[in-house]
Amino acid sequence: MTLTNKTVVVVGATGLQGRAVTRHLLRDGWRVRALTRDPDGAGARALARAGAEPVRARMEDVGSLTAAAGDAWGLFSVQPTVGSPGTAPDFTTEDEVRWGVNVAEAARAAGVRHLVYSSVAGADRHPGEKVPANLVSKWRIERRIAELGLPATILRPVSFMENFTGGYALRDGTLSTGVAPDTVQQLVAVDDVGAVTALAFARPAEWIGRAVSLAADELTPVQVAEAIGAALGISLPYARIPNEVIRSVSEDFAYAMRWLDEHGYRANIAATRRILPAAMDFGTWLARTGAAQISAFLDSARAAGQGAW
Repeated sequence: MTLTNKTVVVVGATGLQGRAVTRHLLRDGWRVRALTRDPDGAGARALARAGAEPVRARMEDVGSLTAAAGDAWGLFSVQPTVGSPGTAPDFTTEDEVRWGVNVAEAARAAGVRHLVYSSVAGADRHPGEKVPANLVSKWRIERRIAELGLPATILRPVSFMENFTGGYALRDGTLSTGVAPDTVQQLVAVDDVGAVTALAFARPAEWIGRAVSLAADELTPVQVAEAIGAALGISLPYARIPNEVIRSVSEDFAYAMRWLDEHGYRANIAATRRILPAAMDFGTWLARTGAAQISAFLDSARAAGQGAW
């Protein structure tokens, strides 16, 4: 355990990554200031019960971020991507960039000694390769962090295993995404991103100045469906969503699916395991938490009479 009286601010603390980071930091003995729009909400109350200090701040308001980061030693920054659960329908990539830059500038104004920013694998390929909009937005935030001269660590996770736990991918009795059935897709558990974040804060001399991609497994969508089906004892076929259907909703999202098919993240799984030997492969994640999360979602869908469950 890391014993410290230092405070780390976690931006987006009630979100998926924020909760994982908070959990690992508290476990290691850090003081955690959990930034949230609603300190009285259920998510914030759960963090308070775990030992964090919920503080009201909004990523569109630099002043609130700067005040909340006052006297903190470290800060974890993550922003939603277009289409992320909980984001407004009119949320754009420009909003994401503005929020990420606001957090970085607040960290500088508050004198934060170590910023850990959660980006995305492949963002650094933007200068030489056409990439999806969400990679470009995160690259722009990375560049601003560098321009500000912040003592920073950049983490670049691949797709999250948790993407397969809800309606994003589970519908009508199938696993459904826009990725081709034989495309090998790299995956990482959100909890492992939290573990690496805590490791980075615990070893600033080793981690400040580093940019690291994180991936712990790679499977085709068909293999993912088979693994989930085996873990739950159900039949779960894979059904690809046609690209033209996705394009009718979002051209950016359709291009992101094509990019995964044609290029992919290209993270080094062996390097991730050198950093975190206990990083979970997909089967381990299912056994520990994933199958239970998926089962709970399917039970809820059945109770609501949704789909073919």
